[in-house]
Amino acid sequence: MELRQLRYFVAIVDHGSLSRAALVLHVAQPALTQQLRQLEGELGVQLLHRSAQGVLSTDAGKIFYEHALAILKQVADAQAAVIQSAERPSGSVTLGLPHSISGALALPLLTAARARFPEITLQLTEEITGNLIQQLQSGRLNLAVLFDDGQLGNFIASALVEEDLAFICRADSAHAPRGHAIRFADALAVPLILPAQQQGVRPRLEQVARSAGLTFADVIEINSIAILKSALLADMGATILPVAPLQAEIASGVLAACPIIDPAIARRVALCASRNIPLTNAAAAISRLVRQVTEELCACAAWRGARIIG
Repeated sequence: MELRQLRYFVAIVDHGSLSRAALVLHVAQPALTQQLRQLEGELGVQLLHRSAQGVLSTDAGKIFYEHALAILKQVADAQAAVIQSAERPSGSVTLGLPHSISGALALPLLTAARARFPEITLQLTEEITGNLIQQLQSGRLNLAVLFDDGQLGNFIASALVEEDLAFICRADSAHAPRGHAIRFADALAVPLILPAQQQGVRPRLEQVARSAGLTFADVIEINSIAILKSALLADMGATILPVAPLQAEIASGVLAACPIIDPAIARRVALCASRNIPLTNAAAAISRLVRQVTEELCACAAWRGARIIG
């Protein structure tokens, strides 16, 4: 198996056509077809379905595509690590952010990266936590911001912030608390719109509920912040989240947020890297920048409800 075969395969999948991939790669189509057949022969599986309309990945092809991307990225990172200097880091860095963090961190980080490291191409990807963990393990990501649920031992994890969780609902909802705060037990009695099991804040809430001997009355599971927001605005229920991803709606008065007590609940957020794949100079520079930007956001209260750890 050769690197060029991986590049050819990825290009074919990305362009959905052997002919278009051949044009982009500047390779004759018969040669491209031959390399693909050799790759399939070596693996002993069919990677692509071919038709007059183009090509589609088989189930095996979809799995191999993810591994091929990760391998090609690691090769590019290795090349960049050799040629780039620590004084003027350059190259591409991919950082993964959970949906509920990107609203607070993504734009300030992009702005700071362009100003301080113009020779670094910072690529941000927004995913649910489970996908970020898989991509960081496979090498698709250089860095990822993850929730510290005590399960980050496979990564090099650096604590960033602790975020308070709040009870959030439509401002005129019947679920809105009458006082300035709501007890956790009372919050669980309301229909809640939450991420699915093992995603986002859900493991933390489940842990606190178990410790208090409490159960959830009714849960609507939604992993998308945009859809969750729409469900809140439709008054389908309330949620328990940090305020950052819903800050604009809370500030406008459409949504209302109040503290949770008995007990108060917070989650910890960490910046993580692989233990097995060394960081390039560019990735190390972005790692330091994430911490600097986070500290600035917390210092000016732009990241509401977040406090620097350590």
